[in-house]
Amino acid sequence: MNRIFHDPIHKEIVFDSGKPEELMIMELIDTIAFQRLRRIKQLGAASLLFHGAESSRFTHSIGVFCIARQIHNKLIERKSTFSENKFVLYGAALLHDLGHGPLSHTSEAIFDHNHEKWSQNLVENYSPISSILKKYDNNLPEQIGELFESKQLFSKPLKTLISSEIDCDRLDYLLRDSYNTGTKYGLIDLERIISALTFSPDGNIAVKPKGLIAIEHFLVLRNLMYRTIYNHRINEISTWILEKIIHTIKDNINKKVWIDKSLYKLIFAPENIDFDDFLKNDDITFYYHLIRWKDEAFEPLSTLCKMFINRDLLKASDISFLSKLDRLEILAFAKKLCEINNYDSEIFCGIKERSFKGFDTNNSLKIWDGTYQKSLDDSSELIKALMKSEESSFIIYPGIIKNEIKNQISVIKNNSNI
Repeated sequence: MNRIFHDPIHKEIVFDSGKPEELMIMELIDTIAFQRLRRIKQLGAASLLFHGAESSRFTHSIGVFCIARQIHNKLIERKSTFSENKFVLYGAALLHDLGHGPLSHTSEAIFDHNHEKWSQNLVENYSPISSILKKYDNNLPEQIGELFESKQLFSKPLKTLISSEIDCDRLDYLLRDSYNTGTKYGLIDLERIISALTFSPDGNIAVKPKGLIAIEHFLVLRNLMYRTIYNHRINEISTWILEKIIHTIKDNINKKVWIDKSLYKLIFAPENIDFDDFLKNDDITFYYHLIRWKDEAFEPLSTLCKMFINRDLLKASDISFLSKLDRLEILAFAKKLCEINNYDSEIFCGIKERSFKGFDTNNSLKIWDGTYQKSLDDSSELIKALMKSEESSFIIYPGIIKNEIKNQISVIKNNSNI
C-alpha cells in the first residue's frame, strides 16, 4: 500500500510500504507522539503577526523527511554504500522535532525547555517509538538519538544532513515558513543545492562549486527570514508576555489559580516530567489555560493573558542607537509612567536585548572541486559577510504611554547629538 501526503511545498509525498525504510516511517507517523506535532505550531506565536503562519511541526517534519529522501537518492548515485544509512537518516529527519513543547521554540524561552534533549529522550526511551525502530535495527534508537546531541563533532555525513549550516531541517523550514507567512523570501533553489551535493575525500558531505551560488542565495534568504520573521519585534513582545505569565505564576504559587497536573509539572518540575505528561502539553492545552486565566486568574496574570489572547499587545520601540546610559534613562522614565498608570513596571516594562546570529559555520560542509577542499566562508566573500552578528535593543511598555515614550526617546537622541 502507498500513502500520499499532499504538501503545499513538496506536492505529492508518497510512502511505499513495500520499502521497509518507508514502512518504518509510516508506522512512526501513526504514533501518538508524532501525531501530537499536529498540535504544535511551527512558528509559535508568529500567527499574531503573519495570519497564515498556522502550519504545524507535523507538516514540517514530513517535509524534512521528504528532503532527506531526495538527498539520499542523490548521494547513493555518488556512493552506493551510503544506502546503508537510510534507516537512520529517514528516522532522524522525521523525528528531529519530536521533543518540541507548546508553541515550538517559544517553549525554550518560557519553560527553559530543550527540545533536542527531549527528542533524543523520546527516540531512545519512549517505548512506542523505540520499539518500532528496534524492529528494523536494534541500534536505531541510539544511532538516531546521537544525531540530536549538539555536542557531537560534525564529522559524519548524517550529522551534516541533520544538523549543519545547510541541513534538511533548514531547507524545509525556510521554504515552508516563507510560503505560510506570504513573505516570498525563502524561495531557495532546492533542486540546485541537492544536485550539487557530493562526498569529500574525508567521507563527509561536500558541495560542488556549481552549487556555491545556490548556497549563497540560501544564506542570504536565511538572513532575511530571521530579520523579518523569526526575530520580528512582535514575536519578541509575544514571548515577553508569555515569559511574564509563567514568571507571575511561579512568583505567586500560593495564590489560587487553576492549572492541570501536566502543565504544572512543565512549569514547576520539568526535570521530573514523564512521557505521558509531556505529550499532553501542546498548543491546545496551553491556550486553554491562557483563556481560563484570562477570565479567572488574579492580577496581573489576568491582564497578561488578555493581552496575548486578544492580541492587545505591549508596544516596543527600538533604542539600539542609544548608549547604554541613555537606555537606562529611558527605562527609568518608562517605569515611572507605568506606575502612574497603575501597571506593575517589573512586569509590563523592560528592555529586551536581541542578538541576530549570522551564519555560524561549524566547518561540517565544504566546497570540493575534485582536487581542492575549502570551507564555505573561504569560498565566498558574501558568505563571509553573512557571518556577522547584529545586536539590537528594544524598550517594551504598555500602549497607553506610547506617545510619551517616543517623545522622550527623541529628546534623549537629540540631546546626545548636541
